Amino acid sequence: MLNALEVFTTVTVGLMVGVEFSVAFVINPILNALPEDSGQLGRAHGGRMLGALMPVWYIGSLVLVAAWAVAGWRHDGAGLVVVAGALLIVSVVMSVLLLVPINNRGKTWTPENRPADWKQQMNRWDRYHYARVAVIIAAFTLLVTALT
Repeated sequence: MLNALEVFTTVTVGLMVGVEFSVAFVINPILNALPEDSGQLGRAHGGRMLGALMPVWYIGSLVLVAAWAVAGWRHDGAGLVVVAGALLIVSVVMSVLLLVPINNRGKTWTPENRPADWKQQMNRWDRYHYARVAVIIAAFTLLVTALT
């Protein structure tokens, strides 16, 4: 049972890392290169869509890691799992304090109502997102290492 939890948790966190990596290094650069208002409209739509999905994924991943840490407390790699959990907590805190406020504004913007500094706000979101991606990659790496 513990092995199934370990694999399911690692796959879940790994998929989350893949999505967030893709947003940072594939999707947003594509949106930024689109002409006129297309990129901003795409970011607003992405903010609505992923803004609804990602909180469940982040919290669900954290719950799975916590369950693994408890269930595997006496097994090798438990310390790595605990540190991975701590990093996921950091990613959730970063999300709530830094990224969600910008996303909540950005997902309502249209070309007619966006603020003059919308590009600066999106650039700030991108910088925070890069840091969050680094944190969740570190957590995922620790989980993979704990499996070995």
